[in-house]
Amino acid sequence: MNAATSLNRVEKIAEAVLYEGYMLYPYRASAVKNQQRWTFGVLCPRSYSEQQNGSDAWTMQTQCLLEAGTSTRLNVKVRCLQIVNRTLGKFSDPLHELPSGREPEFEIADHLEIGGQAFMPWQEAAEREVTLPSLYPAALSHNESFRFPSGRELEPLRNEDDLIVGVVIREWEMLSGSVEVNAEPCRNGVSKITVRIENSTSVEPSQTRADALLHSLISAHTILNVEGGQFVSQIDPPENLKSLAAECRNVGTWPVLVGEEGERDTMLSSPIILYDYPQIAPESPGSLFDGTEIDEILSLRILTMTDEEKHEMRQSDERARQILERTESMPPEQFMKLHGVLRGLHPVTGGTR
Repeated sequence: MNAATSLNRVEKIAEAVLYEGYMLYPYRASAVKNQQRWTFGVLCPRSYSEQQNGSDAWTMQTQCLLEAGTSTRLNVKVRCLQIVNRTLGKFSDPLHELPSGREPEFEIADHLEIGGQAFMPWQEAAEREVTLPSLYPAALSHNESFRFPSGRELEPLRNEDDLIVGVVIREWEMLSGSVEVNAEPCRNGVSKITVRIENSTSVEPSQTRADALLHSLISAHTILNVEGGQFVSQIDPPENLKSLAAECRNVGTWPVLVGEEGERDTMLSSPIILYDYPQIAPESPGSLFDGTEIDEILSLRILTMTDEEKHEMRQSDERARQILERTESMPPEQFMKLHGVLRGLHPVTGGTR
């Protein structure tokens, strides 16, 4: 497998981890299960975590073994989501264009119907990424700070006369922290790699969890790639490295090998428990945000929803709308591909019964 194909496979797995639980069936804002979102890989601000006696984590730590030489280079990337609050504004007098340099006055609305399309408040998410420079594992100690500034954007909503009658307001808070990478030589040619992520965002005291989540890393995970070296499986290490692998301490995450089976140049450290070499089923038409479910069942459930439920699904979230449109336009032969696929079968050795 060439490098581009391998990287594409890794990115697909990482993308599935990033959006796991983003929104669950029935993909509507009013559904009870979607009132308690943002549960995977959450790193709250340190001050909030300590205020809660650590019940909500502010750090995540990955430890794994690396077989390396003097020319080995280590690449580390941390990815997460950040919550973006979506609210709505309504103009008393329509506008031709939004004024530049200042924000026009509007009234906050809990619902808008414009041009036959419905809009409602929601919590979206923006992807954040911290990529470290290539590092040499020998005697490695590197600390990288990151900061994502707060922001606010207005999206104009036009009616059938092309006049702006409302706006979608998207706001996000400042987010800051650090990624620390260390390498500890264990024995000749083998090092223990530690990647520690911290959320050091400064927040007001006595915040609620809902407020703290606005300053949190969501679905945080780490991708480690090595050039001129090989990672050691944490799940199935070779006999001579089992004791060292057992000493690795992973907090809030678990590293697994990813790529083509047998390759050992990339690890995904995920807040969701995976096996080595996880794969996205080739029959899957796209993400459904729920890797614990079966695509066929979820797709069939979506088709049985009422028109009112589908209407709410469309207006809740853009990604949910894409799921609905993709499912409704899926040809019968694609559904047949989702049904009855067997994987992971291995020949039975030993005696028969």
